[in-house]
Amino acid sequence: MRFLAPLLAGLLCPLVLVTPALAQSKVEIEQTFAGSLTAMPKEELAISGGFYVPAYSSVAMSQGKLRVDFSVTLSVHNASETQALVVRRIAYFDTAGKQVESYLKAPVAVKPLATISIVIPTDDVRGGTGANFIVDWAATGEIAEPVVEALMVGGVANAHYAFISQGRPTRTVGKK
Repeated sequence: MRFLAPLLAGLLCPLVLVTPALAQSKVEIEQTFAGSLTAMPKEELAISGGFYVPAYSSVAMSQGKLRVDFSVTLSVHNASETQALVVRRIAYFDTAGKQVESYLKAPVAVKPLATISIVIPTDDVRGGTGANFIVDWAATGEIAEPVVEALMVGGVANAHYAFISQGRPTRTVGKK
């Protein structure tokens, strides 16, 4: 019995130190991706567009008897080699279409060929099985369309899953 107490303490101690992961905060984008960002263009933003990106923070399996939770990483890639991409909005919605989170305090300008990302940890299941993102973007002139994708990673027991969901353009305004 006296050997059991230290063993249990050793096993349970790491659990006390674990804090629940929260979705990436709004401030972190500017700080975390400072190397990917540039000054906002002074010229008028003549072209704008948006993407709808399906994301799955949870997936029902085994005829709906099992729920598998996934981490979600949304990546917004500036596919232009020469122009900054202005990201105006990154919003996260749940299965019912209710906005769960907004990730930008103000628009940010992404350097050519650079990327910014949002991470939803596995234990943040607010989005549910029909989660999605809306990403609004703009540019001063003709620009390669951004690449916007969500990567889901998760598993149950010894089975691990990873899959990508590509963003779908919802609109483009201006000449292209």
